[in-house]
This record gives sequence, C-alpha cells and structure tokens, in this order.
Amino acid sequence: MAIARTPSLVIDCPDPAALARFYGTLLDWRVEEEAPDWVELHGEDGRRIDFQGVPDYRAPEWPGQEHPQQMHLDVVVDDLDAAEQAVIGLGATKHEHQPGTTFRVFLDPAGHPFCLCQA
Repeated sequence: MAIARTPSLVIDCPDPAALARFYGTLLDWRVEEEAPDWVELHGEDGRRIDFQGVPDYRAPEWPGQEHPQQMHLDVVVDDLDAAEQAVIGLGATKHEHQPGTTFRVFLDPAGHPFCLCQA
C-alpha cells in the first residue's frame, strides 16, 4: 500500500497566474484555486501542477548548472512542428541547445526548460 497518493508538482516562478495560464493552455487544464502567490492547475484525471510565487526569482540557466533547472516537464505531442508553433505562440522560447531529434527544448515564460516529445 502506498504511503501517499496524488502528487503534485510545484513550480517556483515570478508570476504564478501567468505561468498557470501558459501551462493551462498547453495542456488544456483548468485553474482551480488562485491566490496572489499560489495557483493550482488541474487536469481531468486528478493530476495537478501548482505554481508558487517566489520573490527575487532567478530563472534557470540550462544546460549550465550555475542556476539549475529546478524542474522540467516533458510533454508528449503528435506533431513536433505544429506543437512548436503553438507553444511559441503562447510565449515559449525555443532554446538554442537542442540535444536530440525526437524532442525539442523550450523555455516557458518564466525561463524553466520543458520538452516537447514526439509521440
């Protein structure tokens, strides 16, 4: 029997509402709870990502480790090219360092790396 259940990922960022909107649109999830420094994003199946406001937030510098990633998400897509255009339209930036061919690395609006992975 599990000791715990239903984990959520908490992402530090400078603007929780803005980053929740970015990932909410990317994943088609909904904001369930919102406070000035905390936003909860929920999927249909109970999965959740939380966004926590951090004063003096410093974005990660990937692939270097002076300011480590802090976290990253891998999301599966059917069409890398179409998904790339969609996330750039949401405010993501394609990273100059692309170490693979079956996935692409982007930075979310707060600077966290995330990957679009070919299904």
